[in-house]
Amino acid sequence: ELCGRSAECSIHLEVIVDRPLQVFHVEVEVKDINDNPPVFPATQKNLFISETRALDSHFSLEGASDADVGTNALLTYRLSPNEYFSLKVPTNDEQVKPLELVLKKPLDREVASEVLLVLKATDGGKPELTGTVEILITVLDVNDNAPVFDKAVYRVKLLENARNGTLVIRLNASDLDEGPNSHILYFFETDTSPNIEASFRIDSDSGEIKVNGKIDFEETKLWKIQIKAIDKGNPPMFGHCTILIEVLDINDNAPELVITSLALAVREDAPLGTVIALISVTDPDSSANGQVTCTLTSYVPFKLVSTFKNYYSLVLDSTLDRESISHYELVVTARDGGSPSLWATASVSVEVADVNDNAPAFPQPEYTVFVK
Repeated sequence: ELCGRSAECSIHLEVIVDRPLQVFHVEVEVKDINDNPPVFPATQKNLFISETRALDSHFSLEGASDADVGTNALLTYRLSPNEYFSLKVPTNDEQVKPLELVLKKPLDREVASEVLLVLKATDGGKPELTGTVEILITVLDVNDNAPVFDKAVYRVKLLENARNGTLVIRLNASDLDEGPNSHILYFFETDTSPNIEASFRIDSDSGEIKVNGKIDFEETKLWKIQIKAIDKGNPPMFGHCTILIEVLDINDNAPELVITSLALAVREDAPLGTVIALISVTDPDSSANGQVTCTLTSYVPFKLVSTFKNYYSLVLDSTLDRESISHYELVVTARDGGSPSLWATASVSVEVADVNDNAPAFPQPEYTVFVK
């Protein structure tokens, strides 16, 4: 719950000690154990394949997901022994591609109208955990050309906060058949997540994918959408592609300041370097948009000292004199590196506490009085 899908996960804590005021930083690293088995989107997958499909035809399959990370989520796949199909698993640098069944022996509906396969996923944990899905292949006649996309993977860049109706991509698949068998309709795969359907919509006739909800870089940086193209043959045939939508960050989040202090009254004889307050600043944007610098009101006897990442200490920089100035109103400004940049401010009131550093003084050292 704390880490999500992050391979590396750490929690930053602050421990504040009073008298003298100090801060200690603690990093708690959360390590994964293999307590989640691989899970397929469904327990059964139905495929409809024409008996005239050529050898070496590929049919995409949705792989399993594992809530663990690292080796515990490193999946290997095994297909049950059969004479018709082999399994093609993408290499590490092709992870965006789906699993594929590869036809290695011609199908004949009259010999076998159905083929039942079992796909098993095993993770790399110790002990290992497994998950399975049944693949029921129904062998069909005629309409022997499936729609084909010109790319297996489309890569698109999209600015976050893109408005509803913004065109993301226009797909174009081709089909060598004629008439209704070459008329193609486009759809999301049946196991598409609700989040994708809430954020994007697809026009089944034109193949246009448009924004249909809120796009936020801070929530999702990369969308992976599986698309199927279906012709109007009888029975229909399917083509598949993957769309990777990279969301580009814009500077839409101002920095946030949090000031922590146990007491904001400082003795006028406090030594230089005394910590007055602790300041943390955050900005969920990325790169320069999330790089924040802090500044302090000018011409005051205090300064900001960077202590750890986006953490600062407000410390005494020169001597205080309550008899000259007994109260300071400080303004801390946090500004990010976006263009244009966004900023936030926070006020800090510092009272100077009195110490007994002034002796009584007469207006004059000697008085002369005349008495009758």
